[in-house]
Amino acid sequence: MASKLSQRLQEIVDAMPLKEGMRVLEIGCGSGAAAREVSKRVPGGRILGIDRSSKAIGQAIESSKAEIASGILSFRAESIENFELQEGEEQFDIAFAVRVGALDGRHPEIERQAIEKIRKALKRNGKLYIDGGDPLKLLDITDR
Repeated sequence: MASKLSQRLQEIVDAMPLKEGMRVLEIGCGSGAAAREVSKRVPGGRILGIDRSSKAIGQAIESSKAEIASGILSFRAESIENFELQEGEEQFDIAFAVRVGALDGRHPEIERQAIEKIRKALKRNGKLYIDGGDPLKLLDITDR
């Protein structure tokens, strides 16, 4: 059963410039609560949630059956530093990450790899939002 978002996650989702038809990548989606909320705000769009924990992905899939069946939401067990777009998969407009160790500055080499993977996964003017702002901050990853 879908759980209610925490106030913090609600503020984060509210802060993103979501629009109809957007493609959104959630990095470190956990049980998928934020991804489900985002799916309500981008009609005609697509959301992919990834998490390095296959257990979390299992919970996300279990809690998101309606959204998955509608084709708007999907999940993959994958770490961001190893992420690759799949064959035929379009790039994303926005990526966001909340409490993701690969992006928190503690592991510079993993962070460098993760940023490179995110850069490849985003459209040319794509944006990466991470927690730590008020409530989000836009991370400038343009280095093209």
